[in-house]
Formats: sequence, C-alpha cells, structure tokens
Amino acid sequence: MILISALTVILFFGGWLPVFNFIPFTLIPGIVWFSLKTLVFVGLFIWARAAYPRYRYDQLIRLGWKGFLPFSIGYLLLTAGVLTGTNGLMTYLF
Repeated sequence: MILISALTVILFFGGWLPVFNFIPFTLIPGIVWFSLKTLVFVGLFIWARAAYPRYRYDQLIRLGWKGFLPFSIGYLLLTAGVLTGTNGLMTYLF
C-alpha cells in the first residue's frame, strides 16, 4: 500500500511539490510534502478496504465477464463509430 501510494503521489499529485505555491507552503521541505501526501493515500486505501467487502473469486470472474467486458466492447464500438463518423477529426481537436 505504501508503494502504490508513493507512486500515486509521484505520478498524479505533484510528488514533493507543495500543494499551494505561496509563502507559508513553500517553506516546508519537499520530503515532508511527499510523506504527508503518501500518508493521506495510505489512509484512503485503508479506509476503502475497510469500508467495502471483499469479492470472492467467482464474483470477480462474473463481474469481469458480465460487467466489464460488455462495457469495454461497447465503449470500443462507440469510439470507433465516432472516429469513423468524423473521419478522425476528433483526434485533431484533442
């Protein structure tokens, strides 16, 4: 959990940079910011794990086959249809 929290902080939440970039926050060293952000995410992971029940293996398989796979295929078809219908125009806009 600590490793995933640290990677989350590095990749998505600014790593060692302060939350706000003005004087009271910039005086705190980077390692403190990194540690605080990591501890926040460890706490969130622990909270989420305690709040929701764990799935059994057969429930995960059912969720994957009956839930995520049809959603993924539908989203893939939607994306292909939009790109085909606009002749790839959407790729230039974004």
